Amino acid sequence: MFYRPEDGHGLPHNPLTAIVTPRPIAWVGTRGPTGDNLAPYSFFNAIAYEPPQVMFASTGRKDSVTNIEGSGVFSISIVEYAAREAMNQTSGAWPSETDEFAFAGVPKAECITIPCPYVATAPATFECKLTEIINLRGQNNFLILGMVTGVHLRDDCVVGGRFDVTRFHPLARSGYKDYAVVTEVFEMTRPGQD
Repeated sequence: MFYRPEDGHGLPHNPLTAIVTPRPIAWVGTRGPTGDNLAPYSFFNAIAYEPPQVMFASTGRKDSVTNIEGSGVFSISIVEYAAREAMNQTSGAWPSETDEFAFAGVPKAECITIPCPYVATAPATFECKLTEIINLRGQNNFLILGMVTGVHLRDDCVVGGRFDVTRFHPLARSGYKDYAVVTEVFEMTRPGQD
């Protein structure tokens, strides 16, 4: 099968996100004029080491984007398999005054380097200062770029001096209604490295 996106795919559902899988989930914490917000985004990744930077994209002008534009800060907590139901609850299109932390029963903590909430029980969290919001092509597509100003690592996830993903089983987004979970990892050495 081959299709040109502008001509449509002819399938019951768009296969794009099923093809690009699994995708890590950014559980984005923000604070705005109507209160705190927590929402998951699966167009997310780390994009630079020095200085450390991350990105996520929003398909639609959601509360997260509006809050980040106003405050200039946000948190990204990593979602573990154990938090899958709470994460799913926070994905709803709730009114802007809804505190999704409270609504979904997610423990909240205050960031250290920025005035923003984060998921207190997350395996890891990035505290981020906004560097840029880029309007992508199409209607209401936004790319949010941030500089990492602080990193929280849950103590039980640091083993032998390494952040160990097998300790919490990261949740990832696939296509349609599908998710994946990391339960097994293996090592490979790049050519020319020890």
